Amino acid sequence: MKLAFSIPNRDEAARRACFAQFREYGFAGLQLKGDYRPYLDEPKRFFEMYPQMRGAMSGLILGAKLDEAGRELLRRTIRFAGATQSALVILCLSEPRDGQTAETLRANARSLSELGREALDAGTKLSLHNHADQPVMTRADAEVFFEAAAPGTVGLTVDTAHFAKGGERDLAGIVRAFRGVIDNFHVKDFDGERFRMLGEGAIDFAPLFAAIRETGYDGWISADEESGAELGLALKTTARFLNESLSG
Repeated sequence: MKLAFSIPNRDEAARRACFAQFREYGFAGLQLKGDYRPYLDEPKRFFEMYPQMRGAMSGLILGAKLDEAGRELLRRTIRFAGATQSALVILCLSEPRDGQTAETLRANARSLSELGREALDAGTKLSLHNHADQPVMTRADAEVFFEAAAPGTVGLTVDTAHFAKGGERDLAGIVRAFRGVIDNFHVKDFDGERFRMLGEGAIDFAPLFAAIRETGYDGWISADEESGAELGLALKTTARFLNESLSG
């Protein structure tokens, strides 16, 4: 397994601090939120600005709809990911949950399968991120989606806090059920009201990590820090939590 870190950097100073420090805590990669967006059509300039990010792009996180503008944004992100050797393009499907049906989920799966093929051709992979109040929020949503998706074209990023926020408690069961499509984890805690630093919320992570070990998962596991904690504390705390959890 490979450990990554993700945090919403609020400004350029925070971004540079994050890019400079994450390796010190044993993280092999970063999963970037908005940091790459100004450079979508200029991957060379991104590395000129941040040379330390070569070889460290484990994921690009994107929120987009599947309308014409959203598909074009996703395609630009896929091209950037291929050019920067980012392992994953992690999509939060920013469509309204209200009015969703099984057929709309299947239609989304077919559309994303096409885009997933484009990602594979570009040298990266498309991964769908479960998210509260979005079309794929629950285990049942994911079952419908992945039954309709073309095999191998789209993976699943399991966000522990968003599954919990969406009412799911059996995270280990989700790992076992979707072991064939999971290609990324966003591990963060949730206390019923807000996201917390790992170990400070209400999620019982022991069964989750037992299932990860049991299924032989060997992909990316990212500490997805959205508690608002100071960077150094977040890096230190999440690295320790993940290493202790994965050691069993």
